[in-house]
Amino acid sequence: MSDALVIAGKSYESRLLVGTGKYKDFAETRAAIDASGTEIVTVAIRRTNIGQNANEPSLLDYLPLTEFTYLPNTAGCYSADDAVRTLRLARELLDDHRLVKLEVLGDPNTLYPNVTETIAAAKVLVKEGFEVMVYTSDDPIIAKQLEDIGCVAVMPLASLIGSGMGILNPWNLQIIIENAKIPVLVDAGVGCASDAAIAMELGCAGVLMNTAIAAARDPVLMAGAMKKAVEAGRESFLAGRMAKKLYSASPSSPTTGMIG
Repeated sequence: MSDALVIAGKSYESRLLVGTGKYKDFAETRAAIDASGTEIVTVAIRRTNIGQNANEPSLLDYLPLTEFTYLPNTAGCYSADDAVRTLRLARELLDDHRLVKLEVLGDPNTLYPNVTETIAAAKVLVKEGFEVMVYTSDDPIIAKQLEDIGCVAVMPLASLIGSGMGILNPWNLQIIIENAKIPVLVDAGVGCASDAAIAMELGCAGVLMNTAIAAARDPVLMAGAMKKAVEAGRESFLAGRMAKKLYSASPSSPTTGMIG
């Protein structure tokens, strides 16, 4: 894999990470995950059964650990203490699993990240040996601080969680990408395939999404579209776009050897 996504020393062929919530049932979850081609699936520990409730269907039955890398997340946590406690539980449920997604929210209306609590939680989790992928604002200074703490990836929002508003501030994302020495993945706000392609064209290492697929009229079809968009956006970034030229016409065909 010459262009693999590398997170915490492990390589992944797909640069699309997909959440497992909001589908009508686990069967639809599995179908959408398969269509997306993802290798990393996020799991809200507070909302999804992965063994906490022995008498309920488990996501593990549909998405076994032998086929996917799990990324337990702290969705629904509003303090550093809650987030740390939740990921310690995930580590126990998943047999000392260390790769996690940290998110500490500021309020239930916007779900905007509380960066102060996020930083506090990140320090504890990194010290305890977790490999922390962290959801944060699109503030380049905060992103760099989280990298310096020891997070393995920073995941700035494109726009608010579940909003589908797309990338509202590409300029801040570019600053974060240019200054980071770890993977930068867009997390939250993607609504359609073009949003995912734009994120990749900016130079993001990957895109994480859930609602954009799960809330689509046809989640499985949308998952396939997102797979293609991420791949196309990555190839466009690697190819290098032409320079933008205002009022500077350039013939698309050769100008030498013209008849007459």
